[in-house]
Amino acid sequence: MKESQQQYDKRKTYYAQRLEKLTQTINRLSNIRLATFLAGCVLAIFLYLNQKSSLGLGIIIITLVSFAGLVLWHQKLRTQQNYIRILYENYAQALQRLAGEWKSFTDKGEDFKDPAHPYAEDLDLFGYGSLFQWINTAKTFRGRAKLKEALTESPAGSETIQQRQEAIKELALNLAWRQRFLAEARMTKRPLDSPQLIIEWAKSYDPTYLRMGVLILARALPIITGAFLLFYLLTAKVSVWYPLMGLIIQAIILFVGKQRGKVLNAVYSYKDSIKVYEKMLERFEKRGFQADYLQILKKGLYDRDGKMAFEQIRKLSGLAELIANRSNAMFLIINILTLWDIQCMISLESWKEKSGRYLDRWLDTIAELEVLSSLAIIHIDHPGWEFPKITAVSSGIVAANMGHPLLEKSVCNNLSLEKGSGILLITGSNMSGKSTLLRTVGINLVLAYAGAPVCAQHFSCSLLKIYTCMRVSDNLGESISSFYAELLRIKQIVNASKTEKDIFFLLDEIFKGTNSQDRHAGAKVLIRQMSKVGAMGMVSTHDLELGDLERESDRKIRNYHFREYYKNDEIHFDYKLRPGISTTRNAMYLIKMAGIEVDETF
Repeated sequence: MKESQQQYDKRKTYYAQRLEKLTQTINRLSNIRLATFLAGCVLAIFLYLNQKSSLGLGIIIITLVSFAGLVLWHQKLRTQQNYIRILYENYAQALQRLAGEWKSFTDKGEDFKDPAHPYAEDLDLFGYGSLFQWINTAKTFRGRAKLKEALTESPAGSETIQQRQEAIKELALNLAWRQRFLAEARMTKRPLDSPQLIIEWAKSYDPTYLRMGVLILARALPIITGAFLLFYLLTAKVSVWYPLMGLIIQAIILFVGKQRGKVLNAVYSYKDSIKVYEKMLERFEKRGFQADYLQILKKGLYDRDGKMAFEQIRKLSGLAELIANRSNAMFLIINILTLWDIQCMISLESWKEKSGRYLDRWLDTIAELEVLSSLAIIHIDHPGWEFPKITAVSSGIVAANMGHPLLEKSVCNNLSLEKGSGILLITGSNMSGKSTLLRTVGINLVLAYAGAPVCAQHFSCSLLKIYTCMRVSDNLGESISSFYAELLRIKQIVNASKTEKDIFFLLDEIFKGTNSQDRHAGAKVLIRQMSKVGAMGMVSTHDLELGDLERESDRKIRNYHFREYYKNDEIHFDYKLRPGISTTRNAMYLIKMAGIEVDETF
C-alpha cells in the first residue's frame, strides 16, 4: 500500500506542477493575443490616417491571421489544461481511496439499487459505503452498467475468470496508461448518455444513398449548377434561368424527406461522445498487452476491411463535425449549392455499410476495459490480497485470513465450506460479528467471480449462485410486512435450490418477525431442507437450540460461534470465529447500557 501511495503522490505532484505551468502559459498567451489585436488595430488606423491604406490593409490581414493562430493555440492549450487537470484529479481521488475517504465519492451507483436482486442489497454492492462507490472509475454509460453486471450476474466459467484475473494484474501494473485511458472519458462537457440510439442508427443501413444513380446525381448536379452560375457571373452568354433552375431542383431534393434532417441532427448530438470513444479506443489499440483476455478484446476491434476501430470512429467523428451548424442561416445557401446534406448522408451510409455493425461491439470493449480498470484498483492498492483459485468442480469455499474488503480494520477469519458439510450455523451474542461474517463471505465471492483479488491470504471456491436473506423491511406501497417480505425472499431461495445446482445462501436471523417457538421450528425445517438438497450456506441465529442440527445431520450442518468478554466492566469483542455453540449472551448488559433498570433477580 505504501508503494502505491508513493506512486500516486509522485504523479499527483507532477501533474500539479504541469497544471501550474500551463495556467501561466495560457495567461501570458491571453495577454499576447489581446496585445496583438490592439497593436494591429492601432497601427492599421495610424497608417490609414496617414494615407497609407494599402499598407494598413496588409497590417489588418497580418493581425487577423496572427490573432486566429493565437486563438487556435489558446484553445489547444485549454484542452491540454483540462486533460492535465483531470489526471491530477484522478490521482488525488486515488489517494483519497487509499486513505479510506472514498465514501465522499459522488457516484454511489444508486441507480443500480434493486431490492429484488438475490444479494445486491444485503452485500452493500450499491449505495452509500458500497463496493461500487469504492472501486468504480467508469464514466461511460455502458462502463458503469457493465461494472454493475460484473458484480450482480451469475459467474462466468472458471477459465474466463482466470483470464480476467491476468488482465486485471496487467492493467494494475500499467497505472499511467490506465489513468490516461480513464481521463479520456471525462473529456466531455456533459455526462456520457446511453449510446443505444447511435448504435441502432449504425445498424440500420440504408443502401438507397449508395446506389450508382444517386451517387452520380449527388456529385454531378452541384458541379453542373455551379458551372452555370459561374458562367452567368463571368459572361453574358448564359441565362440566369440555367443556374436558377439548378438551384430550385437541388432545393427540392433537399427538402423532400424530413427524416434526413433528424438523422443528421441525431448523429451530431453524439459528436462529443464519439470523440471520447475514438480517443479511448486509440489508447487501447496503440498499446501492447500480454494478457490473453486483453488480446482477445483487441482482436475484436476491426471493421470489415481489417481497419482499426479508432480510425473508423475518427471518420465518424469527422462526419459529425461536418454536420455542424445546419441551422445556421448561411449554411442554408451552402447546403443548396452543394447538396451538403445529401453528401453527408452518402458518407454516413458508406460508413455504416463498412463499420456500423461493429460499433456495438467496440463500445462494449470500452466498457469492459473500464470494468477491468476499476477492479485493477484493488490489486494495486492491496497487493497482499489474494487472487482466488476458481475450481470447475463443485467443491465449496476455503479461505484463510479472510476479512471484509470495505472495512478498514476488518478482523480476519478462516473458513471452510465443503460439499457434503457445507452449512454453517453461526451463533453468538449481539454485535459479536455474525452478520459481518456473512457479508464478508458474500462480498468476497462477488469479487472472486468478477476476476478481482479478494480480502484474504488464501481463497478458493467453486462456481456458486449466491442468494441472501439479511436486510428485509416492509413495503408500505405494496402493503407487504417485513415478515411477509422475508418469506418471499426465502421462497426465492428454496425455489432456486430445487431448480438449480450449486446454490450458496446467507441467512441472517431468519423468521425474526414471528414468535420464538415458530421461529425455531421454521428455521429448523428450512435448514434441514437446504441441507437435504445439497445447498451450501451460512445461517446466523440467536436460537441456540438449533445447535442440535449438527448432531442430527451427522455434521452436514456444523456449529460455529463468536464470543465476547468483559474487562473493567466494559464489553469487548474479538470477532474471531470458533467451532461449537455460543456459551455467552450480552442482551441484559446492553439493555443496562441503554439506561434501563434491570431487576437483578431476572
